[in-house]
Amino acid sequence: MTEQEARNWLDCNFSVSRETWGQLERFVIFLQNEARDQNLIAASTLEHIWARHIVDSAQLLNFAPEDGDWLDLGAGAGFPGVVAALLGKRPVTLVESRSKRVDYLRRLVDHLDLQNSVSVVGMPVERMETKAFAVISARAFAPLPKLLDLATRFSTGKTIWLLPKGRNAAIELNEARENWEIDFHVKPSVTDNEAGILVGRVLETQKALVKPRRTGKRQKWQ
Repeated sequence: MTEQEARNWLDCNFSVSRETWGQLERFVIFLQNEARDQNLIAASTLEHIWARHIVDSAQLLNFAPEDGDWLDLGAGAGFPGVVAALLGKRPVTLVESRSKRVDYLRRLVDHLDLQNSVSVVGMPVERMETKAFAVISARAFAPLPKLLDLATRFSTGKTIWLLPKGRNAAIELNEARENWEIDFHVKPSVTDNEAGILVGRVLETQKALVKPRRTGKRQKWQ
């Protein structure tokens, strides 16, 4: 997907107002300038931000409910959370523990005038106060089993998880199913034919581990 094709895709899939186009343009320029001082995105993608990052994030909105608070874990450069806030017009919480990126995200939110819809939580997710969200996203944050360990307390049976997972999507899904009751599916990415997006819900908390029971001198498994 070229940069022009990426812009065309956004036009075809979203009603992007002139104001929002302006914010997206400012986002891209701000990111490119900041990337000179810190490794926010891979250097090889700096000339392909619209396709590799903007559209890659925007496509998640096609699987999300229309409203409700959105939690983005490991927000990094602002993907997908900031794009979700701009195109989805919804409250988004960005969670990031690295101090330099927390500072970047807070300045980005101010630069795009998103103070009323986007909050930046500068701490590890383990220290966050528990709260339910309608959507949980994470891009290159952690393998699915670990992600479920960390974030299921922010989820209800209706929460939609949106997790771009590249080419390892099916592998991570199979690993997670060993210990979790989940209803996830692998959706194709519009930006990479070989990449997958995990979309679904957590049905129950982690499966109970099978424990041995003593009966006389020998152990039997329940």
